[in-house]
Amino acid sequence: MKTLTGSPTEAATSRLVASRRSTAWSQRTSALIAGSALALMAVLSGFAVFGAIAPLITAGDAEKTATAILGSEWLFRSGIAMLIVVVLLDVVVAIALFRVFERVDHGISTMAASFRIVYAAVFLVAILQLSTAVTLLDNPEAALRAIESFYTIWYIGLILFGVHLLLEGYLAYRSGFMAKIFGVLLVIAGLGYVADGFGIVLIPGFTTTFSAFTFVGEVALFLWLLIKGRTLPATPELSTETRTTS
Repeated sequence: MKTLTGSPTEAATSRLVASRRSTAWSQRTSALIAGSALALMAVLSGFAVFGAIAPLITAGDAEKTATAILGSEWLFRSGIAMLIVVVLLDVVVAIALFRVFERVDHGISTMAASFRIVYAAVFLVAILQLSTAVTLLDNPEAALRAIESFYTIWYIGLILFGVHLLLEGYLAYRSGFMAKIFGVLLVIAGLGYVADGFGIVLIPGFTTTFSAFTFVGEVALFLWLLIKGRTLPATPELSTETRTTS
């Protein structure tokens, strides 16, 4: 006598569920990926901006800037390459944080990830201005204008990054698995970036000020992800649609 083990539809659904579980990032994996990427970004961007690029630039002095870059062109180009890696890591972080907070609010988590990815695209446009500057060193004034464009585009793009942090702060506050203080700190950090971005747009001669004091939320986030993220569920959650069909 033949024993029935299930319909073809049930078997196909079971295979689909198993496949989704094996390919999806769990909350724990997502938290560790996001935390590691954020830590690496902090190192790369810090060295690129403050160790390789900014020391070679003299505000308002095109000749001195061009001479300095020509004398350390490899260092300047290395800084550009590191910033491009940072852009790629921004996308990784956006996806990983989406997975961490997806269960809190899928729609807002999607918006938060989208704002960070769009910010990464704007930042890449800014970085391309630095690459352009390297090709214009025989025309110091044009090279300096390209470098100034890098900073202007980047700082304006921080408005998008600030909105991303505001949304992540809301998600963290609502999450239930993070202390509410982390959400508050992220919102404060987001407001600092938004204020700086609009300051650049609206106030002639404005320099970034607020984010230099409100960045604490970002540090708190990646430390939490690396330390407490290990306590999050290690099994990928199934979507509502998958649970219903199964």
